[in-house]
Amino acid sequence: MKRFALMMGMLFMPLMACASESAEKLELTDSWVGFTALLLFFIAYLAVMAEEFTHLRKSKPVMLAAGIIWALIAWYYQAHGVPHVVEAALRHNLEEYAELMLFLIVAMTYINAMDERNVFEALRSWLIRKGFSYRALFWVTGWIAFFLSGLADNLTTALLMGAVVMAVGHGNRRFVVLGCINLVIAANAGGAFSPFGDITTLMVWQKNIVASNGPIGFWTFFYLFIPSMVNFIVPAVAMHLFVPDGKPEGGGAIVSMKRGALPIAALFIVTIALAVSFHSRLGLPPVIGMLTGMGLLKFFAFYLRKTTGGRAKANVSEIGSPAAFDIYREVARSEWDTLFFFYGVVMCVGGLGFIGYLSLISQIIYVDWGATNANIAIGVISAIVDNIPVMFAVLTMQPDMPIGQWLLVTLTAGVGGSLLSIGSAAGVALMGQARGIYTFFGHLKWTPVVAVGYAASIAVHMLINRNLF
Repeated sequence: MKRFALMMGMLFMPLMACASESAEKLELTDSWVGFTALLLFFIAYLAVMAEEFTHLRKSKPVMLAAGIIWALIAWYYQAHGVPHVVEAALRHNLEEYAELMLFLIVAMTYINAMDERNVFEALRSWLIRKGFSYRALFWVTGWIAFFLSGLADNLTTALLMGAVVMAVGHGNRRFVVLGCINLVIAANAGGAFSPFGDITTLMVWQKNIVASNGPIGFWTFFYLFIPSMVNFIVPAVAMHLFVPDGKPEGGGAIVSMKRGALPIAALFIVTIALAVSFHSRLGLPPVIGMLTGMGLLKFFAFYLRKTTGGRAKANVSEIGSPAAFDIYREVARSEWDTLFFFYGVVMCVGGLGFIGYLSLISQIIYVDWGATNANIAIGVISAIVDNIPVMFAVLTMQPDMPIGQWLLVTLTAGVGGSLLSIGSAAGVALMGQARGIYTFFGHLKWTPVVAVGYAASIAVHMLINRNLF
């Protein structure tokens, strides 16, 4: 009983401490702590960009920078007698990262499970047997990513279609590079016009923004459908000319899926539906739906092993057999460098936001530049800094804008990340999935073309939706 009481006291101690402390925040934007944090973040991102040459995993510099940034902030607050404000802010950032990490682990586990069951190899074989050329495959995978990301999310879509591009283009480096860039653009563009396609779009919808023309409802975002499509098509047309001629080799081979492949694919769709419905119908975080779907996959893995006709527990000799399936082996195959990279980014940007730089930037650009220029700049900024905290800063400030401007910032924050490979979750995930092939500098070569599509989508939105401004 004493242990129980002690445990409960330890659990609630941080909450009681936070409640008893003042929420006072210190001004750090002009202090050496703030300048040092900016410098650390800048150096860490330079190291991320140089991964192709240094072969230093991208998670390492941002994780180190995140720890130092928060340590400096905490030390400064401790020295000024405000000890628990930083702890509360840090826990909030950790909670946001935990949701993201668990969501990604489930998505990656399903992708790995379908890969182990030969789903993507079978799809690759089917696409090749259909006689599609590399250029046709470039468009097929791009269009699938564009529409699928509007139903699921751009990250899951990029992981799923990235596996297909890697399987189909195996051995053809140029096709894989262009295919991955095309997927990043398509997934981000498709996610911009649907509240379930991108986190930033979802944030605007959840905030229930009331503009001068009225509230922004669910279907209002579909005004962005044509601008989003333009954002995808313009760079795709340019890249199409550089996609290799010819067809993938080995077209005659028929790859059979292993037992349970289609049920796992169906469970993945059910899991996505659970994530959407848990959030939209029950008001729960989407990650709860994803983890519930993970539970379904675990039960199905148990069923596969029990009905294989052999021992219930797979050993080393069974790993290569068609029947063997170990769910935790697929969890272990998740892209952990990518997951830890997200940790570093979320915590670094969270620290800079806590210092006050994000709010300061948002206020300056909206006051001095005007709404249109500011919203266009938000998209460019989101290619360097994660679009989630940038959009959060805009929503916190809530500038007085008509629906057209709110849709513009939703569009730019969603598709602006396509300008750089590190500008969106889709790009970062594909860098991990196609490590050594799809890289930061490989994407950077096509940034001017992506920028033309970015500008074209903005122009189309302001033209066809001018009545909303």
